[in-house]
Amino acid sequence: MADVNLKEITLIVGVVTACYWNSLFCGFVFDDVSAILDNKDLHPSTPLKTLFQNDFWGTPMSEERSHKSYRPLTVLTFRLNYLLSELKPMSYHLLNMVFHAVVSVIFLKVCKLFLDNKSSVIASLLFAVHPVHTEAVTGVVGRAELLSSIFFLAAFLSYTRSKGPDNSIVWTPVALTVFLVAVATLCKEQGITVVGICCVYEVFIAQGYTLPLLCTTAGQFLRGKGSIPFSMLQTLVKLIVLMFSTLLLVVIRVQVIQSQLPVFTRFDNPAAVSPTPTRQLTFNYLLPVNAWLLLNPSELCCDWTMGTIPLIESLLDIRNLATFTFFCVLGALGVFSLRYSGDSSKTVLMALCLMALPFIPASNLFFPVGFVVAERVLYVPSMGFCILVAHGWQKISTKSLRQNKL
Repeated sequence: MADVNLKEITLIVGVVTACYWNSLFCGFVFDDVSAILDNKDLHPSTPLKTLFQNDFWGTPMSEERSHKSYRPLTVLTFRLNYLLSELKPMSYHLLNMVFHAVVSVIFLKVCKLFLDNKSSVIASLLFAVHPVHTEAVTGVVGRAELLSSIFFLAAFLSYTRSKGPDNSIVWTPVALTVFLVAVATLCKEQGITVVGICCVYEVFIAQGYTLPLLCTTAGQFLRGKGSIPFSMLQTLVKLIVLMFSTLLLVVIRVQVIQSQLPVFTRFDNPAAVSPTPTRQLTFNYLLPVNAWLLLNPSELCCDWTMGTIPLIESLLDIRNLATFTFFCVLGALGVFSLRYSGDSSKTVLMALCLMALPFIPASNLFFPVGFVVAERVLYVPSMGFCILVAHGWQKISTKSLRQNKL
């Protein structure tokens, strides 16, 4: 694993500072009011144990009006800010900027697993300056994304060290990964999705399997014509331990929210309370909308609620073409990355995983969320997008260099 040198760190920190220094002079806006100004959990007079009993907004988890956003470690950093400067916003914004710089540097280290050095720097710089991060970095409540991402990436980097000589299992990095996943989840719920990324990395990157090879091996075993290779058994053991630990975290999380989902209004998420097929068509259309924000962040919005994106109520709505195109492109990239074993396909696969898996909690796929679109939830998925862009640049520049030599 390539190290990050001081020159690269200085460059990234300098770029982040240049982009976000003006946020230091901003106040508290929108959700910051509820999470900071009106949240008594920040006050020193409130017992620390209360932070672990209330949601992100200071509402007891047991109450029906609670949003069930359990992020006590993020609230703990707000409390630290309060101890330093009470409700003066500069220190809150400064810490957000520092966290974004830290994430950008750690992301560079992740990029070097799949890209060459120059492309890794490009991906990291693109991530550092991407406009879609404005809400996550300049909005104080966006700290949940920033803080969770630090431990999210740290957990992944730890897992990449779990493969020893002769494909043996090194359990210390696995144990550290589980711990870091738990910490990331206590910062924001999507932190747990790094487990899925670790599983994909283990099967398709560390072990070098492709989907056809896995299908062939499984088919031979089921027909009694072969046995499972020992290396695959070791992989299964490691993944079972990781998944069991994750399941335990999920059970604890469900107990914390007392097996109750939050209740949102039509104003928060109109599609969630709409009939079929309006609900399904709209939710699917929101996927290309989010992808377009990554590709062309020229029209950003601080509050995507109610009528900002009209519901899709018919199959004849022209916007369904965007949904169809999105899934075609995603499917083509998925087939390429899973079918072939080259370095390019592995890079594309990890980029797709970083884009898709962390977005699942915000996708309305398993449960409704309290927003139509929220740019802050694209903070981690944008990492996969930046890797894809840098990888494309690397391919184009390499091809151009070869043509020039000819």
